[in-house]
Amino acid sequence: MIVITGTSRGIGNYLFKKYQESEGNAVFGTYFTTKPNQDKSTRNIFRVDIADQKSVQNFFASIEKRLSSIVLINCAAISYNSFAHKSDPELWRKVIETNLIGTYHMIRCFLPRMREQNFGRIINFSSVVAQKGTPGVSAYAASKAALWGMAKSIAQENGSKGITINNINLGYADIGMGREQVPKEFLYKVKNQIPSKELCRPGQIFKTVEFIRDNGYLNGISIDLSGGFV
Repeated sequence: MIVITGTSRGIGNYLFKKYQESEGNAVFGTYFTTKPNQDKSTRNIFRVDIADQKSVQNFFASIEKRLSSIVLINCAAISYNSFAHKSDPELWRKVIETNLIGTYHMIRCFLPRMREQNFGRIINFSSVVAQKGTPGVSAYAASKAALWGMAKSIAQENGSKGITINNINLGYADIGMGREQVPKEFLYKVKNQIPSKELCRPGQIFKTVEFIRDNGYLNGISIDLSGGFV
């Protein structure tokens, strides 16, 4: 059973459709601000504010009886671009609430069922910007870096129950924020710093998710999927 957050567009949407093709009804997704087009491929997508604990609990309750062998893929995230000294504290805080606390709410809600079943896979999307200083994204970088420490602690707490938690430190991809929100001039400079001169392709993201999903000994780590961009 696969649960994916942030499936209205970008990486979450791509992974949802990819798993729908192979796993059918055993895939659930969430969205919040952007409602996906309604067709048979999106019938299992629910509106959830992951930053709100009650919203996450209601979502879990609506699918609880159908859950088994859970794979939770946390893709939902927002960004806010501003130099720190000019930033709006409320907008800065909202990034943390969504990207970090929202991810925590999802994990916290699904962990008890994973522990009951002695199986679980948790895959979080972190980012290369948490490692490489990038101006204007302090909130986003902070929210993504925090996932590393959280994963290490949760791995220690649940490894004996057949549950793993890992992060993908994604570089600049040809999908999602990397394509939609990064200025073309900056993206051009980034590509020149990648040895292959190429952005990460969606299929490469999927293969990395599958590698983590299939490897029960991989736990508490962060995999850099950046093409050598450091």
